[in-house]
Amino acid sequence: MKPARDGMKRHSGAVDVLIVGAGAGGSTLAKELAEGGMSVVVLEAGPWLDTVEDFVNDELSMLGLVDWDELRISNGSDPLALGRINTGRGVGGSTTHFTAVKLRFHSEDFRLRSAEGVASDWPIDLDDLAPFYRQAEDFVGVSGPRSYPWGGRADGYDQGELSMSASDEKIAAGFEKLGMRWCMAPHAVLTAPMDGRSSCMNYGFCSNGCKSDAKGSALVTWIPAAVRAGAEIRDNAFVTRIDVDDHGFARGATYLHEGREHEQRARIVIVACYSIETPRLLLNSRCGLFPDGLCNSSGQVGRNLMVHPAAEVFGRFDEPLDSFLTPPVGILSEDPYGTQPGRDFVRGYVVNRYAHLPIDFITTLVRNNPDLWGERLFEVMDEYTHWGVLATMNEMLPRGTNAVTLDEEKDCNGVPVARVTMSYDDNDRRMLDASERHCEAIMQAAGATRTLHARSAVHVLGTCRMGSDPKTSVVDPWCRAHDVPNLYICDGSVFVTASAVNPSLTIEALALRTARQILRGRTGES
Repeated sequence: MKPARDGMKRHSGAVDVLIVGAGAGGSTLAKELAEGGMSVVVLEAGPWLDTVEDFVNDELSMLGLVDWDELRISNGSDPLALGRINTGRGVGGSTTHFTAVKLRFHSEDFRLRSAEGVASDWPIDLDDLAPFYRQAEDFVGVSGPRSYPWGGRADGYDQGELSMSASDEKIAAGFEKLGMRWCMAPHAVLTAPMDGRSSCMNYGFCSNGCKSDAKGSALVTWIPAAVRAGAEIRDNAFVTRIDVDDHGFARGATYLHEGREHEQRARIVIVACYSIETPRLLLNSRCGLFPDGLCNSSGQVGRNLMVHPAAEVFGRFDEPLDSFLTPPVGILSEDPYGTQPGRDFVRGYVVNRYAHLPIDFITTLVRNNPDLWGERLFEVMDEYTHWGVLATMNEMLPRGTNAVTLDEEKDCNGVPVARVTMSYDDNDRRMLDASERHCEAIMQAAGATRTLHARSAVHVLGTCRMGSDPKTSVVDPWCRAHDVPNLYICDGSVFVTASAVNPSLTIEALALRTARQILRGRTGES
């Protein structure tokens, strides 16, 4: 799909809304607010790519194309690998290379403190987000099963589910032998043409960028609609600070474009840079009125960083599997979700069939298995098509010591970089161990003759949590900053808890809900 910039409206002077970041949250807000009649400018630090010209079905060529590859400092006892696995840079954000799985939170995910005495409660619940979940699913086009065993969309999805691969068939047999329910994951991947986008071609390159536009990234869904409605997207515009006036209101942002500094003024400012760059920007925007960073009177900006720790088990089968001719995630089971009796950890995980492209496959194994080298390594490489993968997405509970702060090191623009601190606790480790054993058992039940293991962490969440109390949170239930009345934060950073599901659908739902509230305020509705 050609970028929607041709014929795009250009705004001069102050606008109604300035959005920083063109990922899942920012793109959704841009579309909704522009359609609501507001003048909107979006500043995005990365490039605006063309899925036809820039995306190629070649893994090596795509490495680094859509990554946030500038300097960050990672520390803690379990330092994160920072890059494509959890962040993006460019119009569409990390949705350009996400796996496109669209799962909803469970009702209990919003009230862990009340129900289980752990973490904190959200100030909203599933009923508040349900209509916006549906709106987002309908807009991007979600394919999925007619009946989803763990709740969610009761009447099925508009697009039929993706077809099963040979690897899915194998894993399904393992699930069934262990008495587990399973189904094809809901995906923002079309199985029938929609709005000028084609159905899935099974290229298998979702995690590198979809060339056919079947995958519903923000780049080919929310962004074109936003531009049609009159929003302006400015790419390669790196925001260095949010500017405030003498009364403590946001007046706009200062940004760099082609080496020159610019200011864009707006009546409302929305930060949607995700869970590392959002707190970095707020902390770098400290000033006389906000000496500890913008929106940080609670001291919570940057705190309570969460990820989804993941265990992977690679299983070798006698016959070849077409793992790479399919989107990365296939069938899944939510049976291990949430806290369950008889386990030595609280909360739980989702387990799904996964597929690595060849370079990612071998680098993941080598990074996690230092004894895999020489002849043994070549043997595994030669039998790439015989290996299937099971992966888990584990829920991490928030802790203030896992955080994004500012480092003394500065980037090429002279802006202090993010220091990302991550350490697992005993609950995280016990869950990882248990989920790994679970995957091993499924692989053996499926008939794998050999297994290898790996671990990683996907997604980044939290750091500007939502809450009703300004003393313990950064934004209110509508994503408006407690400290700055005309500033909103709307991305994965506002998550109070992480759940054990992919976050993009919830980010889009929150953005739709926030946009509705902003538009209501504009028209004087209650």
